Amino acid sequence: MEIKQASYEGSFVRLSDCPKDERPEYAFIGRSNVGKSSLINSLVARKGLAKVSKSPGKTQTLNYFLVNENWYLVDLPGYGYAKVSQKQRAAWQRMIDTYLLKREVLQCAFVLIDSNIPLQKNDINFMNWLGEKRIPFVIVYTKCDRSAKRQLEKNMESIQKDLSEHWHQLPAQFFTSAEKRTGQEEILTFIEEINAQYFSYLEERKS
Repeated sequence: MEIKQASYEGSFVRLSDCPKDERPEYAFIGRSNVGKSSLINSLVARKGLAKVSKSPGKTQTLNYFLVNENWYLVDLPGYGYAKVSQKQRAAWQRMIDTYLLKREVLQCAFVLIDSNIPLQKNDINFMNWLGEKRIPFVIVYTKCDRSAKRQLEKNMESIQKDLSEHWHQLPAQFFTSAEKRTGQEEILTFIEEINAQYFSYLEERKS
């Protein structure tokens, strides 16, 4: 997929305020500081589109980006560490849960995992929750350029072992680097294939 256009369309906290044009949506989510904003900017080739911050908890709303005029990339707040009150954290969680459970045009959640550290408990808990709720998701490993090849292989072996304790069959997995744009063609091809199926379904429904 060639990215010809990507624009910020708005930030929302209520599902009722989100776009109503039936375009397919792809949600990006991960622990705070996983490199989500950097990956999004690199993926759509628009530097600064998603705001990058060294402070965890920067994303606090459902941030919508329209790509190629026909699908939305939705940047969700990170889970895990953030210097906010328990009340604020609970409000974010309700917003995220409501979006993931009730957004009918959501096609897939992209769960971002830092390839340089062991798999965290909240990563496992979140993916298990998605599985229990039957929400389609894939795993995206970030910052794959930060470790030497052998160290990255060891990290992946450890992560795969931890995942296998909870999952008999894993969803699709992508290995990425925002700086080198590694793995992004594969992600965009994956989205393109789902889009084709989705728009074909819409045409059939209209006929």
